[in-house]
Order: sequence, then C-alpha cells, then structure tokens
Amino acid sequence: MLKTSMLEDIEAVIFDMDGTLIDSMWIWPSIDEDFFKKYELVEPENFHEDIEGMSYTEVVQFFLDVFPTLKRTPEQIMDEWTDMARDRYMNEAPLKDGAYDFILEMRRQGKKIGIATSNGRTLVEDTLKALGIEQYFDAVRTSCEAGKGKPAPDVYLLVADEMGVAPGRCLVFEDVPMGILAGKNAGMKVCAVDDEFSRVQEEKKRSLADFYIYSYNDIKNETYEVL
Repeated sequence: MLKTSMLEDIEAVIFDMDGTLIDSMWIWPSIDEDFFKKYELVEPENFHEDIEGMSYTEVVQFFLDVFPTLKRTPEQIMDEWTDMARDRYMNEAPLKDGAYDFILEMRRQGKKIGIATSNGRTLVEDTLKALGIEQYFDAVRTSCEAGKGKPAPDVYLLVADEMGVAPGRCLVFEDVPMGILAGKNAGMKVCAVDDEFSRVQEEKKRSLADFYIYSYNDIKNETYEVL
C-alpha cells in the first residue's frame, strides 16, 4: 500500500498524457518534419518552445498565422496530423515505466483519476483504447475543450470539477514547464515526470514542481524527490 507524503490528503491524480503518462513526445518532431517538407515550409526558430503547452487548436492557429500561404483549413490540418500520428500512437507509444501499476494502485485506494491533455480528442481516445486503460479514468479532457492551452489552468480545473474534487486535493503529473505551471495555476500539487524530450528543461521543471520522479516506481519505492 502506498503511504507517502506525495499522496497525503490527495483525493485525485490528474495526468497530462504525452511524455507524462505515455512515451510519445518523440513522435511529433518527425511529424512536424514531414509536414514542413510536404508543404515546403521552413521550421521557425524555437518552434517547439513556442508551441509548448498549446492546445491542438492553438497550434493549428499558430501554423496558419506563421504560414499564411498554407491554404488549409484548421480542420484539414488537425485531421492530417491525426492521420500522420495515429499508427505510431497505436503501435509505438507505450505507457511510461511503472504507470500501469500506479494507476491500478490509485484505483485500489479509491482515488479519482483524470487526464488533462493538449492532444486532440480522437488521438487521446484511440490511444487509451489501444493501451487497454480507458476504463480506469473518471474524466478525460483536452485543452481544446477547456478553451485555453497550458499554462492556463482551465483544463486541469475542468477535469477536477468533472470528478467532483477540489483543486487542492488533486495531484498533477506533468513533463514540461508549461504543463507544470498549468497545474500550479490551478492550485494543485505537481509532480514533474522525467522524459527524454524535455530533459534539457530539467532545471526549470524542478524549479516549478513540488516533486520529481524518473519512474512511477519511485512513488511505490518512496525514492521520488521532494523539491
């Protein structure tokens, strides 16, 4: 049984999805590269930093603002990205180390479990089904549905409200600074999760979060870091 200070007085855990719950952040740079090549576009400087935390809808609008010659509707772009990513999500994006056992333990303890993600609804639903874990979540919401991307707290507050849990009783798991800020802005405790894609931002992640883990097994083993 898990009895640690990280979970003290916590009634719900809320996961970001990409890079936090599943190992999937590596997928997007290759999709971006293919998309830029297809439409003969030049990737903007600091591109990934600029879009960090944005909702799917906001990223599409960013593309249309930066590339006004891109004669595609927002819906066409979102559908194209989803089609490009689907196979890799279905077959090459596993759960992060220890995540499945942690989810089961949270269910056993009677805690609510949610997802607050910047990804699109279709990819989220398909991925959770492919991993066989969709039944464990009490609420799954996207930043598009919340109306604002991270670091705005809206998607985390939406998930907490849907689960009927006060923000101060929620523990967020996030892998990037903008996501960590979103959880903190929602009035929640936040545990930063190590991920190769955001490892260059580790110092910033540590400065913002309450806890840090390299694996969800760190929680069971009580080897997580209190920041």
